[in-house]
Amino acid sequence: MKSILVIPARYQSTRFPGKPLTDILGKSMIQRVYEQCALAFPPEDIYVATEDERIVTHCQALGIQVLITSDACLTGTDRVAAVAEQIEADYYLNVQGDEPVFNPLDIRLLVDALHHYPGEILNGYCAIEHASQYQSVFVPKVVFRPDGRLLYMSRSPIPGNKQSGFHFSFRQVCAYAFPKKALDAFRAQKGKTPLESEEDIEILRFLEMGYEVRMLEMSKDSIPVDHPEDLENVLRKLTDAR
Repeated sequence: MKSILVIPARYQSTRFPGKPLTDILGKSMIQRVYEQCALAFPPEDIYVATEDERIVTHCQALGIQVLITSDACLTGTDRVAAVAEQIEADYYLNVQGDEPVFNPLDIRLLVDALHHYPGEILNGYCAIEHASQYQSVFVPKVVFRPDGRLLYMSRSPIPGNKQSGFHFSFRQVCAYAFPKKALDAFRAQKGKTPLESEEDIEILRFLEMGYEVRMLEMSKDSIPVDHPEDLENVLRKLTDAR
């Protein structure tokens, strides 16, 4: 079973333009994501997917394989689906291009799960520990069945309760594995589905299309950089690790 790993990296980010090339202690954001992935996945099977020639030039200078995808891609998953049109594989793993301290062990977990759940869409999650994350609209919250299959994902605080307080919750970890057939169907949709558009969570497109998504518990090390101020947490973690 052939698998490749794709790192979507969009230069024209709405909340953080130029994010993939942002310097983090002497290395760009995209370089750090790539290096974390290369600790757990063959570098010859890792590709950055972008719409911007500046990222292409930067990756080529670092010896990172990079592919140009359309600026019309609506989401990172659409960008991965565009890569699937260029490179044939059975599975496409996806680690977002704004995860500079992503835990390589979580990538190994994803790879191992391919053999346990062949043909399924896989996505990561971890426990939320603080009410601030539970309340944040920038943190997708996850609810799933006892067997791990996704029920729903929302930027609203879920699961809720009558006291409107934080008891327990889980957040999405933005690492995925997609079989080619599911990616082809995702791309053929030609637009966001209603719940995907309302929540701004692309994995919901699969649910709305009738696909099952299996959630895998991962570490709590993921620090997605949605806004410039998120870099403070990344810098703190990198500094502490020295």
